[in-house]
Amino acid sequence: MLRRLSPLKPYLARYQKQYLAGFITLTIAQVVGVAIPLVIKAGIDGLAARASLGRLTFYAALMLGVAATKAVFQFWMRWILIGISRDIEFDLRNDLFAHLCRLSQRFYTETRTGDLMSKLTNDLNAVRNMVGPGIMYSATTLVTGIATVALMLHLDWRLTLWALVPLPLASVAMKIFGQRIHDQFEKIQALYSEMTERVRENLSGVRVVRAFCQEEAEMGLFDQMNRAFVEKNKSLIWISSVLWPALALFFAVSVLLIMVVGGRHVLAGDISVGTFAAFNVYLMYLIWPIIALGYVVNLVQRGLASLGRLWTIFEARPEIDDRDVPAHPVTSLRGEIEFRNLSFSYNGRPVLRNINLRVPAGKSVAIVGAAGAGKSTLVSLIPRLYDAPPGTLFIDGVPIRQIPLKTLRSSIGFVPQETFLFSEILRENIRFGAPEASDQEVEQAAEMSHLLPDIRGFPKAFDTLVGERGLTLSGGQKQRAAISRAILRNPRILILDDALSSVDTGTEEKILARLTGVMAGRTTLLISHRVSTVRNADEIVVLDGGQIVERGTHDELLARDGHYAELYKRQLIEEELEREA
Repeated sequence: MLRRLSPLKPYLARYQKQYLAGFITLTIAQVVGVAIPLVIKAGIDGLAARASLGRLTFYAALMLGVAATKAVFQFWMRWILIGISRDIEFDLRNDLFAHLCRLSQRFYTETRTGDLMSKLTNDLNAVRNMVGPGIMYSATTLVTGIATVALMLHLDWRLTLWALVPLPLASVAMKIFGQRIHDQFEKIQALYSEMTERVRENLSGVRVVRAFCQEEAEMGLFDQMNRAFVEKNKSLIWISSVLWPALALFFAVSVLLIMVVGGRHVLAGDISVGTFAAFNVYLMYLIWPIIALGYVVNLVQRGLASLGRLWTIFEARPEIDDRDVPAHPVTSLRGEIEFRNLSFSYNGRPVLRNINLRVPAGKSVAIVGAAGAGKSTLVSLIPRLYDAPPGTLFIDGVPIRQIPLKTLRSSIGFVPQETFLFSEILRENIRFGAPEASDQEVEQAAEMSHLLPDIRGFPKAFDTLVGERGLTLSGGQKQRAAISRAILRNPRILILDDALSSVDTGTEEKILARLTGVMAGRTTLLISHRVSTVRNADEIVVLDGGQIVERGTHDELLARDGHYAELYKRQLIEEELEREA
């Protein structure tokens, strides 16, 4: 078990002073508590010896004082030890979130969001219970058990041996049921992750579910998962329900033995009535350690199962980091981009082949091609969302892996193909990449993307809550908000990955007219399926099957009558048909 707890060592060590204080108060509380039966023994023996009223009053006051002292130290014990568990939970949650922020894009394409959410909530709570109540009750059980058995041996070693006869059976029960609890809880947590992911998908895709009339089918699938989850939990309840009565049965056997053997000792005059009474109280004291064992085993095994699941996140290493950055790295970028014989595969599938392309600083390059040609993959390599092979991608002549990620990404304004907005007000979404920007600068960025007229039509203007993933905005409004967010950063490199696909042609022309001033002096990579979007770029690159098949200006490519010219003619026909319709 200690080996499985090893990931928590740094967190436990961080609070070792607090743990020491907690264990001191715990020890005092339990040691003071086990003195109570000795006071009871003295009082009963005093009654048998016809002690004075004053003497009996002293015993009663002593009992009250001991109980009050135990209560005070027990309060501080719980305050300190349970408080530490909350601090460790705080540290773990922060570290987990920070680690998730550092992990590469590939991790998120291979890991379900529902599984991550389950680990960050349910599993983290189970670990907290293990390092808080689990450790506290384990220590309480240990101290109380040792102190109680020691005093029982002092009172009568023979009775003590009889009382401890059932303990080996309790140990066997702990071993068997503890492992079963651990295994069952792992299965429950895995099923809980699947349920969480199912709910997340349905809430995110609720419009699709309704559009295809799949509400009943989805409810049926969730009902099956929920039923399986309940059945797994009932199995765990069954295991716990057997464990606790079994421990109580072992205790009952101890009581029976003490009543029979101890009663004979009293009748034979070997021990006093007070000693017999104290011994029975001590036996009651052993109830808690025995019962707590079952509770502690439950907490610890659940915590260990959850700790193993949590640590799969920490064990995932970022594929993209600053390991190759030299001691004196570049701190600013001009924006020159160069691909040298770049080939790139994703999950073993070749996506880009032998790409050679140089984009001078301050120039604009448009990338066009059919769906799946590798356009988005190519521009995703520039902010290192995926890592290009060594020696194939350079910024300002420096291998991209030698540029600190913060320097690289802070110099890039990226509008991805799939627009994402946070469940915040519109102003904060635009300001996301530049939190220090003024309201005036936010408004100017919205004007550049031609979003400002729409915002002025909203009842709350820039304070409009956009809803989850921008649900309250149209597709075009979301794209323009994302463009505003990228512009506000004042980046050296601007990447627009099909960023105007959801706006109409008229709006597109207005946005492009405004972006002309923004793009001046910046390195701009523009991906689009529309020729009208890219025709004014300094250079147009045509990708097909992950290879550059054509490159040149708009007029040069039309003159060649190749892929680009065919795309242009097809779009002219489509526009003509739309006008006739």
